[in-house]
Amino acid sequence: MLTVLSCLKTEHHPLPIFIAVIICGTGSLLAMRLFARTLRTSGASQAYWLVLCALVCGGTIWTTHFISMLGYKNSLVYGFDPALTLLSLGVSVLMAGMGLAYATLRKTRCAPEIGGGFMGFGIAIMHYIGMAAYSVSGRFVWDNVYVTASVLLAVIFGAFATSLVARPTNRFTKYGGAISLFLAICLLHFTGMTAVSIIPDSTVVIKNELLHADLLIAGISVIMAIILVIGAASYLIDLSSAQEAAHQYRKLAMHDALTGLANRAHLNVHLASILSSRPDNSRITVAVIDLDRFKEINDVHGHPAGDEVLREFSYRLRKMLGPEIFVARTGGDEFVAIQTSALSEDSFYPLGQKIVDIALQSIQFQGQDLLISASVGVAQAPEDGIIAGDLLSKADLALYRVKETGRNNHSLYEKSMDEKMRSRSGLAIDLKLALERSEFELYFQAQNDTQSREIVGFEALLRWRHPKRGMVSPLEFIPIAEETGLIHDIGVWVLSEACKEAATWNRKLKVAVNVAPTQLASRNLSDQVSEVLRLTGLEPERLELEITESGIIADQEHALQAMQKLKALGVKIAMDDYGTGYSSLSTLRNFPFDKIKIDREFIKSLNVDTHSAAIVMATLTLGLNLDIPVLAEGVETEDHIAFLSDAGCAEVQGFLFGRPIPQADLQTLMKAVT
Repeated sequence: MLTVLSCLKTEHHPLPIFIAVIICGTGSLLAMRLFARTLRTSGASQAYWLVLCALVCGGTIWTTHFISMLGYKNSLVYGFDPALTLLSLGVSVLMAGMGLAYATLRKTRCAPEIGGGFMGFGIAIMHYIGMAAYSVSGRFVWDNVYVTASVLLAVIFGAFATSLVARPTNRFTKYGGAISLFLAICLLHFTGMTAVSIIPDSTVVIKNELLHADLLIAGISVIMAIILVIGAASYLIDLSSAQEAAHQYRKLAMHDALTGLANRAHLNVHLASILSSRPDNSRITVAVIDLDRFKEINDVHGHPAGDEVLREFSYRLRKMLGPEIFVARTGGDEFVAIQTSALSEDSFYPLGQKIVDIALQSIQFQGQDLLISASVGVAQAPEDGIIAGDLLSKADLALYRVKETGRNNHSLYEKSMDEKMRSRSGLAIDLKLALERSEFELYFQAQNDTQSREIVGFEALLRWRHPKRGMVSPLEFIPIAEETGLIHDIGVWVLSEACKEAATWNRKLKVAVNVAPTQLASRNLSDQVSEVLRLTGLEPERLELEITESGIIADQEHALQAMQKLKALGVKIAMDDYGTGYSSLSTLRNFPFDKIKIDREFIKSLNVDTHSAAIVMATLTLGLNLDIPVLAEGVETEDHIAFLSDAGCAEVQGFLFGRPIPQADLQTLMKAVT
């Protein structure tokens, strides 16, 4: 190493070396970013990015070599053979392209490392062809030890470069790939230069048609400038388009498709933000709104009338409450309004009454007056709490009180309403015994191929048959299970039962199992899955674990590690409920998902709402570009299936193909479809 450093310091002029290092660093970073882009595309688009990446990478290698050679201290007459100089450029681009293509297109486990190693070998070939092009009035004497070392360094660091980009572990890995390529080029060159000694020899004749250094500098500058400008421009244009698409998609995903109001995800972010920054002398009023008789309008006048009611009521809320009051739609006919006021003001009554009055105004639809009313439950911070979830829960309790006492009114939360919370606590106690008493059951809902409509798998759904309450909704007991930590034991039971059942099927269909965020956060999820697969004998590729984005956001590094361990087992991973949360493009780019599941709410209004259709189409296009198949949930009509089929959706799930059925009835269905 000291000999190499001595060669760099004593045998090279600093300015050309500084320029070469700058070009090498810039080109390496751009080449690895283009390589990362290549990995995320397919088809003709992938071929374009691959060619561009090869040009930038090969050009960087070639330029670094020849500018460094121009900085080599040599008192002898020298020049550059034109044919060999151009050959070295061609070899550099070709071998870089071949290595990167292998790393991109081959699906074997070690393809990135093999391709990167081949690229590193190409760097060595280019270097020594370039040295052959260096014509000087002397003889070259080579030290084979340093020659071998230079080739090995290029191969090793070339393999590191593509491996780090192809197998990212965090957001800094992309820089590690660029640094590795930089080291592969520089270590190869300067170790190779350490290997050579030039002995003056007057008998060596210099050809007249050699390239002069000035001409070579001009050629290098033009060629590399063109390559870098094309590469950088293409990458920046693509990056800008992706960011614009991400911005538009996030805007769609954070707002309700029908009304244009903020959705639940936006509400959660906004409420948490204003609570955390609330001044001591201010009060935050949270009003939960439910429209009375809305179901009757849907049943009597149809869904178009119901949609018009929601749109018009939303418009009136925004207009009459004013811009200072935040309004969100959180469900079918459920809304939330948030007001910030001075602590001395009585903001509860004016806000609640104003909402009730707005709802009482008739709505015109096809010449008819549609009449609704509103029930409003209110909670306030700091009196009723300063945590978003607590305020919303207490406002819900106040809303239930209004419904129990006749609707069309508003009510402020009172501590006496906590009886419901006591009931919830009782449910939590019963939940602890549910596993021991074998009260849990699995239901299965079919997943079908969109084109052939054949069953391709089933999703396992958990049900709780309470001895006194009957069937308890998962929406009621799953949050309790997560809060108490019981979700881990319940999750293992569901996974085990689902895999055990799937292993008995006479068809090799896949089985999908939901993974709760707290399960994903545990340290032994992959061990649990591995043990279940071993005990049940189910093939890993038939198991699909469904994960929501909320399970990833809290600790992305741990989530990525957990998913990589699961993928190593051969298990498939799907993003569930896509479109209802953050729906971040970076999540899909950085995490190894095998499938995207579009939430049923977007499918429900697919044929009547352009925003829902836009979100569904955007998701399908995104899946196509990322080479991730998409499954649509909540498919209930032939119109739904026709839209999804034309749009290229791979799989569907919903009542059109059957409701969830008990595990005991599944074998009968399996025999019927065999």
